[in-house]
Formats: sequence, structure tokens, C-alpha cells
Amino acid sequence: MSGKHARRRISVLGSTGSIGTSTVDLLKGMKDRISVRALVGGKNARLLAEQARLLEAELAVLDDENGYEELKTLLADTGTEVAVGRQAVIEAGALEADWTMAAITGAAGLEPTLAAARNGHAVALANKEALVCAGNLMLKIVREAGAKLLPVDSEHNAIAQSLGGAPMSEVEKIILTASGGPFRRASLQEMAEATPEKALRHPTWSMGAKITIDSASMANKGLEIIEAARLFGLPEEQIDVLVHPQSVVHGMVNFRDGSFVAQLGSADMRIPISHTLAWPERMTTGCARLNLAELGQLDFEAADEERFIPLRLARQVLRAGGVAPTVFSAANEVAVAAFLAGRIRFLGIGETIEAALDAMDANPEPQTLEDIFHWDRVGRELAEAWINRQPQGN
Repeated sequence: MSGKHARRRISVLGSTGSIGTSTVDLLKGMKDRISVRALVGGKNARLLAEQARLLEAELAVLDDENGYEELKTLLADTGTEVAVGRQAVIEAGALEADWTMAAITGAAGLEPTLAAARNGHAVALANKEALVCAGNLMLKIVREAGAKLLPVDSEHNAIAQSLGGAPMSEVEKIILTASGGPFRRASLQEMAEATPEKALRHPTWSMGAKITIDSASMANKGLEIIEAARLFGLPEEQIDVLVHPQSVVHGMVNFRDGSFVAQLGSADMRIPISHTLAWPERMTTGCARLNLAELGQLDFEAADEERFIPLRLARQVLRAGGVAPTVFSAANEVAVAAFLAGRIRFLGIGETIEAALDAMDANPEPQTLEDIFHWDRVGRELAEAWINRQPQGN
């Protein structure tokens, strides 16, 4: 970007998802200071077109090729270019931009996120799988390109804010908080009988289906442990998880002098997104302010790694390294889809992941993106094979 007052060039990958729509909500108040290079959506052509029109985007890309005609028609009277398909999504990620939101969920977000990192600018990372599946490769690309990774996950963003630039050598532990989801107090029997409807009933956050199920099983927190290890360069034993049902404290740093520094805020993803958008400064948002006097108390309890199997498994794969985290993530995606389709019971999510990990016949360190995609496929196949061996609805 040249010139003191030049507009910042922005791209949003995953603009029609929950993080993407929150990002667009913030961007619409900054139209005089930004120019939107690309908006990338999944299947919702109508919403993508509304966003592109609102932000006067240069390019609107839909992953679903079936939506091309609808998107083209909806934007026919604008200057926005339209494209569809997987390759167009990756090319949109590679567009030169000063700030890119990487919010395409799952392994599908890997390539466009890496493409954005190669540009050497700021990448607001909401796709945790990029670090979980391709951690070393992702960090190598970021380092070589001179890019800046800005964590969007509320927990990791809270850790980044709490660190305040302190060296990691001063840190004893970081603490990720978890709401506990809908099954915080549930017995194993209740969890075994849980329906998708119950699992999707998150007590605090409004999110997409996949991440909401991940929150209920605590696979999400497991992925976040791995993500935190990559982001902050810490071993597994220096990352703790505390269940905090009010979801007010999003993360804490325990420094080696005994001090705890925490970040607090309302359960609104626009707060961490705005932190990455304005970084290294801060911006005004319309987010609700906390009233601690009204809140009265904050509760914390240890996370139960016996009931929430994915949490225990995440620590195991982090210690194992290699492609084990990739298989963990892939098997979890398959298991969540199977649970939502009624093919396995809720506890089957953790059992599927464990079965896939147990069935791995090697655990090499991935060197290339192709290695990662290969092991992602292996993880999916192992998970699918295990699910197919289960009685229907088990």
C-alpha cells in the first residue's frame, strides 16, 4: 500500500459464514478507508451478492459452481467480477491484499489461507485447521513471506492480547477457556443419547453447525490446543483448559512471576475480529459492554478429558506430532457429518477419531501440501471405514 492515506486492501475468505458476516458488519462502517478486493462464499449466492454490492467488492467468488448464473445475474448491474469453483477460491486467496480474513472452515480453507500468507501481508486466521493440519508448513510460508498471522479465535486472540508483546520465555502457562457447551453437566448416558438438535443448542455462542458440534464434543477445544501450540510455540504441558460457563474470560496468560493476565469481553466475535482488523491499534465497535457488577461472579472448573474424548486425543496427537493432527482433524470432520446425518451417536465422534488414529500405520512429518492432503484423505477413509462397521445410529 502506498501513500499515508491510501485505502487498505481487504479480502474476506468465507464471507457468508458466521465469522465472515461479522467481518462484513465491521467493514461496512469503514467503507471510506478500505477497498475490498475479494469476497469468497460457499453456496449462498444471494448473501454473497448482497455483501459484494454493499462493500463494492472487485471480485465475488462462490465455491459452489452451481451458483454461477444466480450470482452473475444478481451482480449484473455492478462492477463486481464474478467467479466460481475451487480454483477461483484459491486464486482469490492469492490476490494481493493488505489484510485477509481466512474464515473458510475445515480442510477446504487450507489452500486459500496458504495462498494469502504467501503475499506477505496480514492474515487474520479463523481457520484453525490450517495450523492443525499444516502447522509447520504454514509457519514456514509465513516466516519466508514476512506475513503476520493474527489469531481470530476468541481464545487465541485473548492470549495474544494478554501477552501484550511479552517474550514467551516469561510465560509459565497459557489458559484457554471453554464454555463447556450444552453437555457441561451431562452424564455419559445423556451424552450417548444426545440428538443433533440438543448438540446444536450452544448456551453462549451462535456459530455454524460444524463448529457448534465441535464445541459440544470439545473437539474444538482440542483443535485449539494444537493451534495454540503452533501459534505461540509452546509444548502441550504449558497449555491448560478451564471450563468457564459465562464465556466472559476468553483466555489467560500465567507469567512465571505468578501473575495472571486475562482478556475479558462479551461473547461477540466482532471484538477479536476488530482487534485483528485494527492491529496494532484498536477501533471503536458497537459491541455490548460487560457489566461486571451485574455479572457478579465468574466460575471456573477443570475440563473433563474422560467424558470429552476428543480433548484427551488432541493432547496425544500434539505430543505425537507428524501427521497425527491432520488425521485427527479429518476424522473429526467425517464424524461430525455422520452424527448430524444420524449415522453415529454423539459419543461416536470421539470413538471415530480414536479409531482412525489407532489404524494409522505410519506417522511421518509432512513436507508438502500434497503430503497433508494425502493424510487428510487417509484420515477420512479410516474414519468412514470405522463408521461403516457400526450398527446404524450407534
